[in-house]
Amino acid sequence: MSDLGVGIVGCGNISAAYLKLGKLFKNLEIRAVADLNMDAAKARAEEFSVDARTVEDLLASDDIDVIVNLTIPDAHYGVTKSILEAGKHAFSEKPLVLTLEQGKSLRDLAAEKNLRVGSAPDTILGGAHQLARKKIDEGLVGKIIAGSCHVMSHGMESWHPNPDFFFLPGAGPILDIGPYYIANLINLIGPVKRVAALATAVSDTRTIGSGDREGETVPVKTPTNIHALLEFENGATITLSTSWDVWSHRHANMELYGTEGTIYVPDPNFFGGTVEYSGKDKDIKEVDGWDHPLGIPNQEHGDGMMANYRTAGLADMVSAIVEGRDHRCSLDRAVHAVDVMTSIIKSGETGTFIDMTTTCDRPAYLSPDEAAALLR
Repeated sequence: MSDLGVGIVGCGNISAAYLKLGKLFKNLEIRAVADLNMDAAKARAEEFSVDARTVEDLLASDDIDVIVNLTIPDAHYGVTKSILEAGKHAFSEKPLVLTLEQGKSLRDLAAEKNLRVGSAPDTILGGAHQLARKKIDEGLVGKIIAGSCHVMSHGMESWHPNPDFFFLPGAGPILDIGPYYIANLINLIGPVKRVAALATAVSDTRTIGSGDREGETVPVKTPTNIHALLEFENGATITLSTSWDVWSHRHANMELYGTEGTIYVPDPNFFGGTVEYSGKDKDIKEVDGWDHPLGIPNQEHGDGMMANYRTAGLADMVSAIVEGRDHRCSLDRAVHAVDVMTSIIKSGETGTFIDMTTTCDRPAYLSPDEAAALLR
């Protein structure tokens, strides 16, 4: 089958990654970009030799089958809804939406239209996380019963020239960085049953540290220090600490504790990294890996070469459409993740446990051969 035509709405920084890395994958061809700012669309189109169209024209284009939503989070729901109403499949950057009600609305509309919706993050498809998934499924450390996750820093205002949206409702560390961790926990363990959390904001303002607005303060209107407890449907209990109020720490990104040992999972924000484990002997060693195509370093990074295969989730969804199977970064899993994250925020506000009203299954394991089949 010929490649499905892909369009992009939103020509900010992240669009360059999709346009560049999308060329690695088969079954899709990014043909056009659109933005409310036509100058931005034209600049990105010229850079990557694609068409620049208005948003309205892109939605009406006969040569576009799938549209990727790279707008700001507050616009995700409205833009994805318009994509579905135009009769096209949609793939959204994270978070899918900002409320559970919006997620359920998209789910109903997609079902009515018989269309697919996918959502980042797709880092769960990376070689490191699929290796961890394989070893957990094989019982390397027994049944997962507990774990801890930490994603903590001192926020983006020191380096981002326009950090305002990071500190508004719909952002904060849970909805901005949390999707990577929640998606990987669903991948490795399964759906969440209930959550509880403590949440605070240390400061009412943040001071911009770079760019033309250096020295300007921005308001903080969402919690920036959130410590959550997640109980999974399989009985595992996981702590998740997310904070933009920490200067330094020594916590690992993700540790999962099993009845027979511990597995150490690298940062879910990235595709690669080293997976380690220990058995009852407490001797920590590297998990024997394999040449997973989505774990091979392919991009220069500040700390050296790294694996970056952004658009893998989009490519898997497009292939799933062609093959008639479930796609791994699916709407149901994204809606469940929104349920988890918004319930964490609600628990922080109310001081109560919150039961999930959604569920999902784990995405299918992505083997090295299946990953290779996604690549050109």
